[in-house]
Amino acid sequence: MEIMETVYLQQWKFSMDTHTDPWSPDFDDSGWRHVIVPHDWAVSFPFSREHSSGTGYLPGGTGWYRAQFRVKGERENPGGICAFIDFEGVYKNGQVWCNGYYLGRRPYGYSSFRYDISHCIRPGESNNITVKVTHDDAADSRWYAGSGIYRRVFIRFHEPRYINPESLVVQTEIRDAENGEEGIVSISGEAVNKSRERSEGLVLRVIMNGTAARNTAGDRAETDEERYTAETALCAIEAGGQASFAVKVAIPRARLWSAETPNLYGLITQLYGADGKLVYEASPLNVGIRSFRFDPERGFFINGKNEKLKGVCVHHDSGCLGAAFWPDVWRRRLEKLKKMGCNAIRTSHNPQSPEFYDMCDELGFYVMDEAFDEWEGCKNKWTTGHNVYPPVHQGYYEDFPEWHERDLAGMVIRDRNHPSIIMWSIGNEVDYPNDPYVHPLFAEMTGNNDAGKPKTEREYNPQKPDMERLPVIAGRLANIVKKYDQTRPVLSAAAFPELSSRIGFFDSLDMAGYNYKERLYHDDHRRFPRLPILGSENGHSLEAWKAVTENAFIAGQFLWTGIDFLGEAKGWPVRGSLSGLLDVAGFEKPGYYRRMALWSDTPVLYLACLPESEAGGEPYYPSTGYRSWNYRKRGTVTVMCYTNCESVELLLNGKRLGTRQRNRGEEFPAWTVAFERGKLEAVGRMGEREVKDVLESTLPAERLYMSSWECRPATDGRCRLAQVELALLDEADRLCVMDHPLVRFELAGEGMLLGIENGDLSDLTEYRSPCRRVYRGRLIVYVLLFPAAGELTLTAAAEGFDPAYIKL
Repeated sequence: MEIMETVYLQQWKFSMDTHTDPWSPDFDDSGWRHVIVPHDWAVSFPFSREHSSGTGYLPGGTGWYRAQFRVKGERENPGGICAFIDFEGVYKNGQVWCNGYYLGRRPYGYSSFRYDISHCIRPGESNNITVKVTHDDAADSRWYAGSGIYRRVFIRFHEPRYINPESLVVQTEIRDAENGEEGIVSISGEAVNKSRERSEGLVLRVIMNGTAARNTAGDRAETDEERYTAETALCAIEAGGQASFAVKVAIPRARLWSAETPNLYGLITQLYGADGKLVYEASPLNVGIRSFRFDPERGFFINGKNEKLKGVCVHHDSGCLGAAFWPDVWRRRLEKLKKMGCNAIRTSHNPQSPEFYDMCDELGFYVMDEAFDEWEGCKNKWTTGHNVYPPVHQGYYEDFPEWHERDLAGMVIRDRNHPSIIMWSIGNEVDYPNDPYVHPLFAEMTGNNDAGKPKTEREYNPQKPDMERLPVIAGRLANIVKKYDQTRPVLSAAAFPELSSRIGFFDSLDMAGYNYKERLYHDDHRRFPRLPILGSENGHSLEAWKAVTENAFIAGQFLWTGIDFLGEAKGWPVRGSLSGLLDVAGFEKPGYYRRMALWSDTPVLYLACLPESEAGGEPYYPSTGYRSWNYRKRGTVTVMCYTNCESVELLLNGKRLGTRQRNRGEEFPAWTVAFERGKLEAVGRMGEREVKDVLESTLPAERLYMSSWECRPATDGRCRLAQVELALLDEADRLCVMDHPLVRFELAGEGMLLGIENGDLSDLTEYRSPCRRVYRGRLIVYVLLFPAAGELTLTAAAEGFDPAYIKL
């Protein structure tokens, strides 16, 4: 095999100016700014009320990118080299040129797409890729979407005989095999011959190893002694033709995949020539052997075991990094959600990065892969605060009629080999009342998010689109999914099943997803006895979770949300949503531990406090409470204890304040305490086990302390991201959550300060600033590490504190 290489394009030139023919290979881009992809230009601008609240008060615009790459070989390329370029996400309207050849446009900003550039490349010379990104309609989304080439870009070079990566399908089944579980892995696809000659004697070989083929950093893993192979001879392939193949591999005593035990096998698919030499090797895949089903009476089963889906919804931004997808950032977030007891993720409301699903495979999450937030009917987009009229009407609906099939098929084809994905969602709340669809069955309709909505906007208006259109589109989309995958159920997350379920919306779906409609579960289960039901989007209340635990037929729930996100803002100066269990910096909020107490089997005991000035709010809201025992003298404090212990006793400076029994059907124990400086202690008991949690009054903050989250080394030439957490501590190393000094950061060495995030969504400090205030005692710094960089030093300085240093 002479040609086989994957080149990641991370170094780009970028400009938002108006240019004449910047796609020309000889265009002078020396004055353009150097950027690293993944890249989101919007977060480099100041927040402004001139921009949409729905998209986080940040701008859109039009941007140009240019990158150079070299191709091995001679100047002429008479069919000798195949080259494909893959874009995993460009928001949005990405137009691509290679050496001046126009390749095409992809409107939907969440779709991955690829182009054959074999005819464009010039071996032995420098080659150019130019991308134009147009996001002038910056109010096109109900949440922050970002702008730019925000996911990976890579070029794969290989010989003209290869396996079409989009054709590769991996399916698994489990057999008893004489009382020992045997895994059967079926691999099918198409071999392609783009050479100018007929190809004979090709052999397809698959190799499965007992360890994952790659980790979530994209690095190929070492194999172990457990190895299984199968091969098949292919028929002769004419020049320009293709041939299908199908092979099976049997694995005795297979280690099964589930969220609890995410065992993975590595799959390598190879093509050999008649001379026995390796011609092509496909990108390695991780395979999880599992079986699952949704039962309309008993819910979700994985490998024969009944299990509840403890899920969260997540949007795709990373706070100060915008939409740019950095795997290490999401690994930190997902590991924390896993520790909380979460076992399921909904990709609301669009496909995520391919690397995201790799992590879900490895860490063990069940995934609802969602395609769209709107179909051909445009939803309201809020620009001056949530539900503040009038809305604007921009968005994907303009491209849906022409592009929906390619976008949906592309998602299924790209993601269908991930064991973590257990269902496909074709839409989110497309049946939201009067937004825009209406129906004469209801003279007036109110949705779950309609506070302050004018009466005229709730009433039936025959001039608006008829909701009878939705079942037709749902049937079409479901058929598209089933054309490419029949192993997973199809659903849509319904906002108003009071109506949509009565006009045939569920007829073509395999499951019903209900958003905030727990009160309908029993009646609709009787109406649709053969249809599995789950909560596709739910609030954080205990009642919403009891609707899952007390009803065997409900498969689970997906909380809104797992992580705070930019956009969908209530109004200036708040620029995002605070509904998450983690903030945008990835730090745990009080609600994180409340949910851990509900979902985890290990003992949980966590104290959160609410001063009397903030009493009266929803105790289950994720942001409610502080991890602090510093308040005004003679004031009262509500002390909340999030626990799964059977009983909890509270003590203040050694004085007993009472014992509370934990009833799993009720909210968590709470005390109203007259504040007194010192030590607040909770002692929980679970059987004979005893656990404790302590809050102490802190002294004035004395020092800045930095620590680095694990960063995986670069082995593929790509940049990596270091995540440095800064904490504000007193002399006893206690976290000082009530102080908010402004910290300035400086970096020495071959790296780049990419962003600083504190999790405070009302902090309007520009994201490109090297300074940010500490919020609730912490913040996080993202440092870009170049592949050949040596040691770097990050310095943090704040008035009244000694500088802190950390080596990277």
